[in-house]
Amino acid sequence: MRQFIETGEGLPAWNSPISHAVVVDNLCFLSGQLALDADGAYVPGSAGEEARRAFANLFAALTAAAFTKEELAFVDIAFVDLAEAPEVNALFAELFPAGKRPARTMYQVAALPFGGRVKVMGIAAKERIG
Repeated sequence: MRQFIETGEGLPAWNSPISHAVVVDNLCFLSGQLALDADGAYVPGSAGEEARRAFANLFAALTAAAFTKEELAFVDIAFVDLAEAPEVNALFAELFPAGKRPARTMYQVAALPFGGRVKVMGIAAKERIG
């Protein structure tokens, strides 16, 4: 059975026909999150500031899907300028303690929606019982 998360507390309003998250069995697939406020407006800032807001949106999607950030198994981070990765690395270390960090990829793209600098997405997994 699939559950589609389109709205939830703390999630930005979407201007696109997609879900914030889709839950399939014990997995939660999270759409890319940008530095958007509750109204879906882009909030520009440094790469670290944008990543902090994007992660807050990602965590809100996890909560709406009844998952936690500790259940994140994989995080994907896209940058417009990969030279800004150290700032986001520092944030990643703050958000996820050593020994409990999800797997991750980071890469550079030509552009992001709204002129954003950073986009984060991920996959979470609950432990199977039985």
